Amino acid sequence: MSQTPQSQLPQSQTTETECQVPLERRPKHIAVIMDGNGRWAKKHNLPRGEGHVRGVESVRRTMEACRDLGVQVLTLYCLSSENWKRPASELEFLMALLKQYLIAEREQLVSNNLRLRIIGERDRIPAEVQAEMDLSVEACSKNDGMTLCLAINYGSRREIVRAIQRIADKVSSGELTSNAINEQLVSDNLDTAGLPDPDLLVRTSGEMRISNYLLWQISYSELWVTPTLWPDFGKEHLIAAVNEFASRDRRFGGLNQERNVIA
Repeated sequence: MSQTPQSQLPQSQTTETECQVPLERRPKHIAVIMDGNGRWAKKHNLPRGEGHVRGVESVRRTMEACRDLGVQVLTLYCLSSENWKRPASELEFLMALLKQYLIAEREQLVSNNLRLRIIGERDRIPAEVQAEMDLSVEACSKNDGMTLCLAINYGSRREIVRAIQRIADKVSSGELTSNAINEQLVSDNLDTAGLPDPDLLVRTSGEMRISNYLLWQISYSELWVTPTLWPDFGKEHLIAAVNEFASRDRRFGGLNQERNVIA
């Protein structure tokens, strides 16, 4: 896992910096673990909630930057199934912020031709938030641009268990035989069915963990970790990640033909 210290980012870069990587070498699907909102707030002597509010601004910047870079899918880890261990007051704030985001950004998502996909379990999401989720997904349903995929109340292990249960039900009913179970069938029963696997996984705040995120889907993803806290994450950091991605030799377990070595 590559970690890029903040000091290695060119200080002259701005959010208007253009990526020099050819389109064909850029990742088609970027997944992000947005980490560090609370630490950002603590660093600036602000309430934790303000870190989450500033994090929404980073979501907007990253979404726009990915669209401009020709990324096809951006998947953001908004709320994990483990995050329910946090104080009730913070969870209530996060739900209210999510509802506000869905309402405030809906028109912009539509006008920017973005498709919206939401993955995860809905059972613990308040009904009024679920309603706004559904309205936003429906509003974007006719768009054909970049897909913004929000992982809300998402945990990869539980996702895989749900996929196994769906497949087991089909085998039990006689719709499938056990011999028909393969990797594609598992993928087709995950929350992300129909989406390409991530090419690049970005994690902010410097933590070197996957945190139960897209475990099946990131089997061959390139990993890029930055110590930058999520509210400070901008286009220059995304471009640094894309540049690093383009410099790597992705062999998927095969041979490097030029060096004739085993990956």
